[in-house]
Amino acid sequence: MSLINNINKVFDHRIRLGIMSVLMVNEYADFNMLKELLDVTDGNLASHTKALEAAKYIHVEKQFIGRKPNTRYTTSKLGELEFKKHIDALEKLINKH
Repeated sequence: MSLINNINKVFDHRIRLGIMSVLMVNEYADFNMLKELLDVTDGNLASHTKALEAAKYIHVEKQFIGRKPNTRYTTSKLGELEFKKHIDALEKLINKH
């Protein structure tokens, strides 16, 4: 089996990798939290969260807090599983002699 078989193309981009990393260690993150932590523009973050949502790796919950819209993100079970497989594959690749 090739060392790169479990490397997932969805996580190739640093912003998607960052989004998943934040969500794996937090119960949830909202749009502004991700934007600040990853230091990205609104449009950039929106396009990458849409890609993760389309892959069914994250759940998106839109709500209003007072009169302000709020978008929260959480990982899906599939997203957690695929991200762990991706990280394991990277570790195996790095540790290969």
